[in-house]
Amino acid sequence: QNSSRQQLEIEKSYLRRIKILHQIMDDPALEAIRQKRMEELMGSGGSGGGNSVEAQQEQQERKRAMEDQRSSMLAQVLLPAARERLSRISIVKPEKARQVENMILGRAQRGQIGERVGEDQLIKFLEQMNEETSETKTKVTVNRRRDIMNDDDW
Repeated sequence: QNSSRQQLEIEKSYLRRIKILHQIMDDPALEAIRQKRMEELMGSGGSGGGNSVEAQQEQQERKRAMEDQRSSMLAQVLLPAARERLSRISIVKPEKARQVENMILGRAQRGQIGERVGEDQLIKFLEQMNEETSETKTKVTVNRRRDIMNDDDW
């Protein structure tokens, strides 16, 4: 009789827990949070879905638009000869061309460039960048100790 009473108490406790869980599961605020989280997971490329492809396309479109805006700003600031030289540099050293473009656009936005940049001024910018990068590189010198007995001593 004692074990059946314990069994009955366990079942009642179990039923109370299930009832509480059902109340929690039916909560509209919690359901809204669940829906939002599922949308975030689907949007961030969790297990696939069309949203991740659309998000990637949207991101690529924004990137293209930024690059178009950047190239149009450079076209306004650079003379044709300077643009041509910069495009040739970008073929060989794209990171260096990007740095020069950033420098030119930054100066143009700050108002440090009064007129359009020509080829000569572009060359000066390149030389300036070379000086800046050569200063930051570490220079290693090797001091060799002279032997006590050189071949000349024999």
